[in-house]
Amino acid sequence: MPAASINQSLNAGLVKKQTMKKFSYSEAWEFMCGLQKYGIKLGLDQTRQLFNLAGNPHDKLKFIHLAGSNGKGSCGAMLNAALRQAGFKTGFYSSPHLVNPRERFRIDGKAISEEEFAELVSDLSGCVEQMQAAGSCPTFFEFTTAMAVLCFARNKVDFVIWETGMGGRYDSTNVITPVCSVITGIALDHQQFLGETIEEIAVEKAGIIKPGKPVFTGMLPAAAMHVMRETANTEAALLTTLPDLQTEKLRYSKAGGRLVQVFNYDGCEIKLGLSGAMQRSNFRLVYNVLKFLSRKFGFELSEALNGLSAAVWPGRCQLAAGRVLIDGAHNPDGISALLETLKELPLPEKMPVIFGSFKDKETLQCLELLSTVASRFVFMPLKTDFRESWNGQELCRLANENLPKLTVDYATGPTDALQKTAADESVLICGSLYLAGEFLQELLPAHEILDI
Repeated sequence: MPAASINQSLNAGLVKKQTMKKFSYSEAWEFMCGLQKYGIKLGLDQTRQLFNLAGNPHDKLKFIHLAGSNGKGSCGAMLNAALRQAGFKTGFYSSPHLVNPRERFRIDGKAISEEEFAELVSDLSGCVEQMQAAGSCPTFFEFTTAMAVLCFARNKVDFVIWETGMGGRYDSTNVITPVCSVITGIALDHQQFLGETIEEIAVEKAGIIKPGKPVFTGMLPAAAMHVMRETANTEAALLTTLPDLQTEKLRYSKAGGRLVQVFNYDGCEIKLGLSGAMQRSNFRLVYNVLKFLSRKFGFELSEALNGLSAAVWPGRCQLAAGRVLIDGAHNPDGISALLETLKELPLPEKMPVIFGSFKDKETLQCLELLSTVASRFVFMPLKTDFRESWNGQELCRLANENLPKLTVDYATGPTDALQKTAADESVLICGSLYLAGEFLQELLPAHEILDI
């Protein structure tokens, strides 16, 4: 049944719309890019200060907080589609953006407009100036996090799907108190910030577990699950893990030009707009979350589940131009899940793989895994100024030194890379969400990336 709006009057006390400073969209983005020089700073103090100066717009919002090395975005997309189907207005904060920074802030699945984006930056810029006058300044991500809560408060959303940027405990998204916390998966990633072992990384992710608030976990390594149980016990938070119950009777069908996987689960026929075995695992986690939310907020679970066929998440097993499969898998766990998905799709056993990666990733291990499906590799650099990417020639050398049987080439960009494949060949693109974004921008209309 359609749900009435939960939040009624959120604007009281929020930062007032400025008249002194009014940025255009390009000026707003330039202002934000200026904050990137402050890099990554794990900690909550500056975010709390910025939220306070903005009038604490998060106080009356209902957050579903997601953390995890892989699967946050896909689980968020499922929750977004399901809650909208149940009649709720949703806000969805995610990162990084693939093509356009407006993707980070979605209302009912649609990226905010350039005008709203510029207005949010204009209104928060005065808060930044106050912080600078006191000797501090928010980072880029701290600022976007403040933009998100102000945006969602002004739009009076019923639920906020709230993705961590990195880790959890000291991630700027962690200044809120959620309705529930969701840990999607844990793998070795961002070790220079989060720790060198699964246990250390799990401690950071478990930092989003809040006293007395339910927590839901996906498929986790045993060491990580031990950390979750200990933390949940300490925080008196009810922990729900994946049951032994599995999905059954899998088949694929087409809906609106997209592949939809259909399967049975817990007595229900489920139609899911995201492909692959990993997404079925993510679904089982989302199902547990939706069961809890339906009981707490009084909506029909079956109606919410009907929305999952419309779930999409750009850059995750996404087919473009009829032959190019784009996936943002960027670590060995993600690549392994991608390879399992490929087995279910109508694709050749071997195909060209276009690959790009940051130097802080387990690049060689990713290449070793991909070599099982790669007829050849085409390597290319990532377009970003704030992290060091491999260039194509460096990746060729890395492959030649460690995987000499591979056939490799390099390209300067998406057009050059695709020209190194035959027009009738299926092509796999993976290694980074930034790489996925470059190819999506090249191959798809903007609305298919901005809106989900």
